[in-house]
Amino acid sequence: MNFPSKLIEEAVNEISRLPGIGKKTALRLALHLLKQKENVTEELTRSLLSLRKDIKYCSLCHNISDADVCSICAGRRRERSIICVVEDIPDVLAIENTSQYNGLYHVLGGVISPIQGIGPDDLKIESLIQRIAHTPENEKVKEVILALPATMEGDTTSFFITRRLKEFGIKVSTIARGIPIGGELEYTDEVTLGRSILTRVNYSAE
Repeated sequence: MNFPSKLIEEAVNEISRLPGIGKKTALRLALHLLKQKENVTEELTRSLLSLRKDIKYCSLCHNISDADVCSICAGRRRERSIICVVEDIPDVLAIENTSQYNGLYHVLGGVISPIQGIGPDDLKIESLIQRIAHTPENEKVKEVILALPATMEGDTTSFFITRRLKEFGIKVSTIARGIPIGGELEYTDEVTLGRSILTRVNYSAE
């Protein structure tokens, strides 16, 4: 791709480093910013710098936060006896958007993957164990929900965590995995279809 300006080329190269953005999209964004008033670009730059410098991670669940403890962990109306374990921050946002869950979270920061050199010690598993072990008596954790990817790495991580939690005698559950609403059986992969049959539920016509 040929550029009329070295400055445009540098901007495109930096923007295209963002996930899901190719050179053409990056060029459109760069040209769009070029057409805006100078204060618009300045505000965007200031916002990104502030994001990078000032963002914090919750000391309890490791979710992004503006303070030492995030708004979810600090929320008085949250169900404190349930912790949902997720791979990363986007998973928290996705579950929150369903408005179907009112417990707490724990962000691992990844899943166990020997191929990528990621072991249990590279994740926030130990802090989960310590968190459960040291919760106040009136906030004792009764259930841990494993909302991890339906992959070999996700299952390996779930198995490892389940083994570590065995000593606490608390309920460990996993999110249901099955056929999506509107999905057709013939286009469903064998693993998903098999899990759907194994985790079948009672059907009532009432």
